[in-house]
Amino acid sequence: MKNTKTPSTTFQPMIVKMIETLHNGIQSQALSRYAIGYVLHGTKHIYNGDKRISVNRGDVFYLSIGQHYIENTPGEEHPYEELVFYYTPEELQHTLLHLNITYGLSVVYDCTGEECLNLNHVVMPAWTSLRTFFQNTANYLRAEGFRHDNTAENIKMTELIYLIASHEDCPLKYKLLSNIDSADESFEKTVYNHIFKDISIEELAHLTNRSLTSFKKEFRRHFEMPPHKWYIHQRLMHSRLLLLSTSKSISEIGNECTFPNTSHFIKLFKKEYDMTPANYRAHHLTTSPDVNAASL
Repeated sequence: MKNTKTPSTTFQPMIVKMIETLHNGIQSQALSRYAIGYVLHGTKHIYNGDKRISVNRGDVFYLSIGQHYIENTPGEEHPYEELVFYYTPEELQHTLLHLNITYGLSVVYDCTGEECLNLNHVVMPAWTSLRTFFQNTANYLRAEGFRHDNTAENIKMTELIYLIASHEDCPLKYKLLSNIDSADESFEKTVYNHIFKDISIEELAHLTNRSLTSFKKEFRRHFEMPPHKWYIHQRLMHSRLLLLSTSKSISEIGNECTFPNTSHFIKLFKKEYDMTPANYRAHHLTTSPDVNAASL
């Protein structure tokens, strides 16, 4: 465990306390693990299409595997701080099954609401025991011995899952328990891993060990739209972020978002957002930061 802005690509700690002293604007974050975090100071914003969800001090958030767009804002007198626990699908499933077998904890997943099925994030105020847990863990991280104690770290990882899974019904609990299905997780992970790769739907079906018909049917069940349309939507959303947060050319952004034909990229972007990429950039960069964030 260590204080850092993003987990290392070579060594990925399970528990991370992140501190940001500067406001760096909207950032793209690709997660290969589930993240359960708590805001200690400042405000976090999670962008989902045209919606901006605020995560305030004392709130807990869940981010699923895949691409996320976030913005961390420090307070007037304190840097932005958050504490995040990262779980691989295998770790999360193993922990849930261990709690079920050893302690009889129910891991039944029966939520049918939009927050459980469709969103790749959850935000809610932390209840008392969860708030105390995160605050105590933040204090433990200051101890040199704890940061090198794998047993203590694993206990904390298990304790967090227990606190959530044993709590009364809420979107965070159901989102966590939905990951007990490893088959669904493997399918979604394959889909998210190929957002910015030039790959056919037939190849994706093969990677998930499904026929083309079965793949399309399951894809609609998970993402509520056809594969081709969903991938284009995800890539165009990412291109919007790059238009606002970088000085890259339109062609460079198109290439990065898997649109090698610039004319085709411009046509798709205009169809989705009613203006060309260049006009979108010009329009939003001439408005206030608050307007930019709210309309992204």
